[in-house]
Amino acid sequence: MKPGMYETLERIAATIAARRKGDASASYVARLFDEGEDAILRKIGEEAIETILAAKAGDRLQLVRETADLWFHCLVMLVHEGLGPADVLAELYRREGISGLDEKAARKK
Repeated sequence: MKPGMYETLERIAATIAARRKGDASASYVARLFDEGEDAILRKIGEEAIETILAAKAGDRLQLVRETADLWFHCLVMLVHEGLGPADVLAELYRREGISGLDEKAARKK
């Protein structure tokens, strides 16, 4: 990871947490939280589809932009669940060096 990337994710998550209880008429994040978990999850689904479509179209710039949207909304979901980037990065660290097939098989046990 490039220096500062972890800190960037943590700053964005902190901003999301700070805006969580904000004025829903003035903050997109506050509005998402106000609309509840289903709205947050629906937005992740929309962004995932847009990311897939950008990849299929071969549009690299749009793919980066849609992935950023997807990551942002995943951060909203994590904050909603009381989690953050460190939790996801810890799981990725745990999996590093483990075969994807082995890791998936271990989850079924």
